[in-house]
Amino acid sequence: PGAKFIHAAVDLSVSDIVSPTYVPLVVQSFFDHDRAINYDGHTRPLLSIQVTELVDGVFIGCSMNHAIADGTTFWHFINTFSEIFQAQGDTKIKISRSPMLERWFPEGNNGPLLTLPFTHQNEFITRFETPHSLSAFVWRSITRARRLPCEIVTCCMLAINNRSRLEPPLSPNYFGNSFQTVTAMTTAGELLDHGLGWAAWKLYQAVVNHSDKSVRGYVNDWLRSPFVYQCSPHLYPRIHFTLRSGYGNKFDGKVSPYPGREGKGSVDIEICLPSFSMNSLESDEAFMAAAS
Repeated sequence: PGAKFIHAAVDLSVSDIVSPTYVPLVVQSFFDHDRAINYDGHTRPLLSIQVTELVDGVFIGCSMNHAIADGTTFWHFINTFSEIFQAQGDTKIKISRSPMLERWFPEGNNGPLLTLPFTHQNEFITRFETPHSLSAFVWRSITRARRLPCEIVTCCMLAINNRSRLEPPLSPNYFGNSFQTVTAMTTAGELLDHGLGWAAWKLYQAVVNHSDKSVRGYVNDWLRSPFVYQCSPHLYPRIHFTLRSGYGNKFDGKVSPYPGREGKGSVDIEICLPSFSMNSLESDEAFMAAAS
């Protein structure tokens, strides 16, 4: 019951999926856990992989419950999955990065079983119905596209890997959850009045200040007063495929940068915005000059 595999087929080509400016709605059906949230793991698989055969390719839709893995672990799993596939049945296949499965938990705590301060699931469940210079560039472009009043506060939240920031550091192959978010915040007017370098410096400061002390402080504060994290706009890490994210990773302001499938330092970016803001962004000459 913990894992599920689905084989499907559809009369569409790869170009039908990746060529349109906006992700086709049919892509939602390529993910078994479309619109699911972590709490649904009580009754639904913690991992579901759906392989959908296209006319000239395949679409692999992966859904993993965030209670068991973070983004770094997810892509570790996907890359290992890819290595096994590329071995073409060779029983001597050697995985390049074996997962490290020993759990990490702050010293002095028996964890990880905790009692949350809630009496009913409705108190904590919310269901949704709909590189730093690069991050800074996208942050400024989206803020400009939204046409926010100068005094409105805008922020850029980055998902950040804790593994190398702990002292001693966790193995980069640590298989589980070890990430937090860091935030750079300013007003729309200040962000757009300053140059790209200023915005990038704000993000850089947020990242370099995320130390072992801040990681442990956050975790220990949470242990003293547990809460359920609610999703909010941030930037996510990466992988070497042509990607379309599922419903759970689509919301206003969500930006996902990945190494470009063309290589040579290229970057593929998935941006989620309301239609008005997206139209404005597509009319932004500065942004479009950097996009292809």
